[in-house]
Amino acid sequence: MLLEGQVAVITGSSRGIGRATAIRMAQEGAKIVVNGVQEGGVWDVVQLIRNQGGTAIGVVESVASMAGGERIISEGLREFGKIDILVNNAGVVHDKMAHKMSETEWDLVLNSHLKGAFACIRSALPGMRERREGSIINMISVAGLTGMIGQLNYSTAKAGLIGMTWTLSLELESYGINVNAVSPAARTDMTMPYIERAKQTAEMKGESFPEYWKVGSTEDVAELMLSLCLPRCRKVTGQIFSVNGGKIGVWSPPEHRIVATQSSRENGWEAGELFEQVLSAYVKV
Repeated sequence: MLLEGQVAVITGSSRGIGRATAIRMAQEGAKIVVNGVQEGGVWDVVQLIRNQGGTAIGVVESVASMAGGERIISEGLREFGKIDILVNNAGVVHDKMAHKMSETEWDLVLNSHLKGAFACIRSALPGMRERREGSIINMISVAGLTGMIGQLNYSTAKAGLIGMTWTLSLELESYGINVNAVSPAARTDMTMPYIERAKQTAEMKGESFPEYWKVGSTEDVAELMLSLCLPRCRKVTGQIFSVNGGKIGVWSPPEHRIVATQSSRENGWEAGELFEQVLSAYVKV
C-alpha cells in the first residue's frame, strides 16, 4: 500500500483523469476527497472506491471561487484531519478565437483553472508547512507550453499554472513539499471531440491519422501522478512532466541566450540595427 495513511484531495475527480487518479490512489491506501460539480458523478466515484475497500468522501463544489476551494480543503480536514496530497485537476474549456471571446468565457476558464488551484493550495498549505511534508500536482497542457489557436483563455490559464509550479517549488522545497506539473495526453470527455475532429479532417484529406492525436489512457496518467506523490519522490520538485501512453517526457524551462551585444553604449540601440542584427533571424517564412 504505497500511500497508506495519506489523504489526497483531487479536484475534478468525478470523471476523466481525476477519476482514474482518485481510484488508483485509493487502491494504494490513500483516503480520497472526490470533487466535482455534478453530484451524481462525485458520488459514483465515492461509492466505487468504497466498494473496492477504500475510504472516500465527496465534496460537490466548484473551484472557481476562493470560497469553493476553501470548502473542498476544509471538508477534507474535517473528515480526515490532514491533507497530504493535492491534485489540481479541475477545469473547463470554452474555446473561441481571441476577437470573439467574451469576458465571461475568459473568466470561467481562468477562474476554474488558475484561481481554483490557488484557492485549494492556499487552504492546504498551512497544514503541509506545519508537518513539513506534502505533494502538490498541477494539471497543465501543451497549450500552455506552446500555445494553441482558439484557446487563448485555456493556454493562458495553463501557462499560469506552470509559473505557479516553478514558484511554489522554490518556496516550499525547504518545507519538504514537492510541487510538480503534469501535461497529459489521454482519451477523456474533454479530448475526444478534438480527436474525432482530427480523424475526420485526416479522412477528408486522404491522410493518415495525425500522430499527435494517438493518445494513451487516463490510467497511464494516474500512474505517473501516483508516483510523484510517493514519499520517496518528495525530492522531485519543480518539474514539468508529460505522459502519453507509454511515453513519459520532461519539459525544460525556456532557454535564455544573448544573441547580440554592443561594444559601445554611447548611442544605444537603433530599431533598424536591431532588425538587421537580431530580429531578421526570426522572420517566419
